[in-house]
Amino acid sequence: MTHRTGRPAGTAEPPSTLDVPPAVVTVLDLPGLARLTDGQVRGADCVWCRTPLTADTAVDFGEQTSDAPWSTSVIGMRWYPRACPTCTATRAHRGLLNHAPGCDDCRKSPAPGEPVVCAIARILYRLVKGGRR
Repeated sequence: MTHRTGRPAGTAEPPSTLDVPPAVVTVLDLPGLARLTDGQVRGADCVWCRTPLTADTAVDFGEQTSDAPWSTSVIGMRWYPRACPTCTATRAHRGLLNHAPGCDDCRKSPAPGEPVVCAIARILYRLVKGGRR
């Protein structure tokens, strides 16, 4: 059996094709804009390790707007964070460990074979799995 994407059933979705919603981006704890290089702000380089990215390797976190009150030079600035799968997996794993204890849906154990209820945890898990292949 295959997914509609042509991948065999049961294989992880490539991290670059996942839609990473704002709630998940918040859990990933992106670095402060003032500490980033121009390449990181534009999404050409990983937002964490500065590795150059391609369309095939990048995990896209969508357009972000800075609201850093401590730096008037970047308030309201638009930026386009992207990351390599390895850094994304590391941050997603850390985010999952920080998120789950405080989430009512995550604390409920699903029945065997049932999917995890929490949408944030599901996406974080997929990011972990996709980055560690």
